[in-house]
Amino acid sequence: MKESNALIQFKDGVELLKNGYPKDALPHLRNAVEIESQNPYYLSFFGLAVARAEKKWNEATHLCETALQLKGKEPQFHLNLAEVYVAAGRRASAIATLERAIENFGPTARLTKARSRIEKRQAPVLPFLKRDHVLNKSLGRLRHRAAKRSA
Repeated sequence: MKESNALIQFKDGVELLKNGYPKDALPHLRNAVEIESQNPYYLSFFGLAVARAEKKWNEATHLCETALQLKGKEPQFHLNLAEVYVAAGRRASAIATLERAIENFGPTARLTKARSRIEKRQAPVLPFLKRDHVLNKSLGRLRHRAAKRSA
């Protein structure tokens, strides 16, 4: 009975979180975590809600990192942790988290999209041409490969 109540609370909380209501999602997710404190799904999304609603970066980071330690084979946990890092102003940590996820799970659409959203783009190689010009695209890829090799 308790498990089903926790799942209901979790689903309600995730739905509110997904629709942009983190403050309303917080009590639902908190209840789910109180019922099942070792469920990594509940911990990860509760951490995300704490970050969005209360801006408590340390608590949110700890919750998301705990979820990853409990079950590291879930790409969503990496995405949630990366979002918390970005919100906390830790862009480099977010990129490193997503890079590890891409190494583990491959370049899935969700991971690469999240990675590109938080990555700061460099200026076009040829600033007098548009960013999507074929020369800028080709030279940009070459610059990127050269930077990866030298790092």
